[in-house]
Amino acid sequence: MKDTLCLVLGGGRGSRLYPLTKDRCKPAVPFAGKYRLIDIPISNSLNSGFNNIYVLTQFNSESLNKHVTRTYKLDTFSGGFVEIMAAEQSMENTEWFQGTADAVRRCLKHFTNPYIKHVLILSGDQLYKMDFRKLMRFHLEKESQVTIACNPVSAQHTKEFGIMCADKSFRIKKFVEKPQDEQSIADMAVQFKEKPHYLASMGIYLFNKDVLREILSRNKKADFGKEVIPDSFTRYLTHAYLHDGYWKDIGTIKSFYEENLTLTDDLPPVDLFDEQWQFFTRPRHLPPAKITNAHIERSTVAEGSILYNCSVRHSIVGLRSRISDGSSIENTIIMGADYYESIVDLEENQKRKQPSIGIGKYCLLKKAIIDKNVRIGDNVKIINQKNIENFQSESYSIVDGIVVIAKNAVIASGTVI
Repeated sequence: MKDTLCLVLGGGRGSRLYPLTKDRCKPAVPFAGKYRLIDIPISNSLNSGFNNIYVLTQFNSESLNKHVTRTYKLDTFSGGFVEIMAAEQSMENTEWFQGTADAVRRCLKHFTNPYIKHVLILSGDQLYKMDFRKLMRFHLEKESQVTIACNPVSAQHTKEFGIMCADKSFRIKKFVEKPQDEQSIADMAVQFKEKPHYLASMGIYLFNKDVLREILSRNKKADFGKEVIPDSFTRYLTHAYLHDGYWKDIGTIKSFYEENLTLTDDLPPVDLFDEQWQFFTRPRHLPPAKITNAHIERSTVAEGSILYNCSVRHSIVGLRSRISDGSSIENTIIMGADYYESIVDLEENQKRKQPSIGIGKYCLLKKAIIDKNVRIGDNVKIINQKNIENFQSESYSIVDGIVVIAKNAVIASGTVI
């Protein structure tokens, strides 16, 4: 584990998660009430004993940089680090990263430690729990040069992923990127739990460092999944590691919404309460949530929240959230706030007739995502009244029927969306 470097890819524009990525990159998007997406790969790495971690950033990275810097301060005696590696201009190249492979290629010159023998490449927009020690053990036992973590998926989901074909020793022989017809993957099914499944790439790659350097220096291809990985099968010993556990790509509004709400289940697919495998995030030293005469069902409420005489059903209530008298929240994600408003701020809001941060009185919210620092006045209904599938405006969007209120938006009293 000491000879392995972890690279977490910060992602590009994150257009599939817009408007949550309007002012931040994908890995910085708040998740599960108190975390950010970047906490998932970093926590999996640290729990696995891999503590040499770089986060490669480029687009809208200020929020991510701040979070990583304030959160991950490793003990000086551990010999590990979690650091930001931002895109930079040089005399040889003045462009931004052009893709995942290009990002790693441009940063290779900084990975000069001769003790590093392996490079583990991770994505910043997935929900899973994975022990990377098992992946490394498999990689070493197979004497593999490249190992790709794969998750078994049913035939109906193959169109969403890159699909691998492997022999009995799990050596990869073929790759099809997001197959659109069954014929192209007809011979690629494997038996998993007595049913046919397909090996979907998880976007998690383990390379021998010298092989990674050789691959990236030999060509200028920009993306790992679509270009570099398929090109490695004929030249290098490449294996598929089967991850028998929960894994979801949460790079779209719909998947982000659904995966957040699965965490309110009695037995969620990823257990955030496992003390043997903790998910880490920034310690904020907030007071416990204060709940007065509220009805709460199948929901999570983050610290620092204040709920008064309201109803919350199947929802996520984030840090420092305020929900006022008579309001009803259903199937909704409230990300909370970055700060509390003081008594002076609240009085000033009244003078300006501006809503305070949080949810006002007698509001009804259904199937919505409320980004941070949103001000919602009294008697507001966010219910997608016209059942619109997709819509875009300055203060809110509707994506796949889910209403998304943009960060810092102000929704005036009496508004119906």
